Amino acid sequence: MMSGVSGREPMSTQAATAAARRSKLTPEREAELYEAVISLLREGGYDSVTMEGVAARTKCGKATLYRQWGTKPRLVTAALDKRRIAVFTGIDTGSLAGDLRAAGEVASCRRDRDAELMEAVSQAYIQHPDLRAALRETVIAPEVAALDAMLARAVARGEIAADNPAIGFVAPSFLGMLRIERLFEERFEDVGTIAAFVDAVLLPALGVTAPGTDATA
Repeated sequence: MMSGVSGREPMSTQAATAAARRSKLTPEREAELYEAVISLLREGGYDSVTMEGVAARTKCGKATLYRQWGTKPRLVTAALDKRRIAVFTGIDTGSLAGDLRAAGEVASCRRDRDAELMEAVSQAYIQHPDLRAALRETVIAPEVAALDAMLARAVARGEIAADNPAIGFVAPSFLGMLRIERLFEERFEDVGTIAAFVDAVLLPALGVTAPGTDATA
């Protein structure tokens, strides 16, 4: 059985219920509310975001925010999710090396835009379990699922063994590198750092030779 690669429900019951509630808002109004959340995050971090503040900035009733999202963590997570987009979903080049390289290139192109917002909630992520759970479900889970799907296809094609112990570490390593890359700017100055990480670390761990390298070297 392949570790770390499993099927996932497309949307939890809780997320589906929240989506149904949000459908009562127009897309334009929803976007306005999300933009207010993002602006407050940029201005002062997670603690600066309050239901009262979002309501005042958007001239929206606070009760509406609670009815639509229930809690501040879910509102913040929804705003981040809308801003971020599931960038790895849909990547399928026909090879594991191609898929992981493509994901690395996409991540590198979006590095600054995504990292800025994630850094705004990084401390709160540690301090607030409810925010951590909401982020894991809404923002992180789609990316993990997409990376796991790449690995599952590679196993099906015979590129990697299903019992390769590195499989379960690919998604955490890949996403973890995205989070800490900015902490090592003096070491990783190139925007292609993630793609290089794929070639130098992930592919060798999976027993896959990166394209353009000599397998006999």
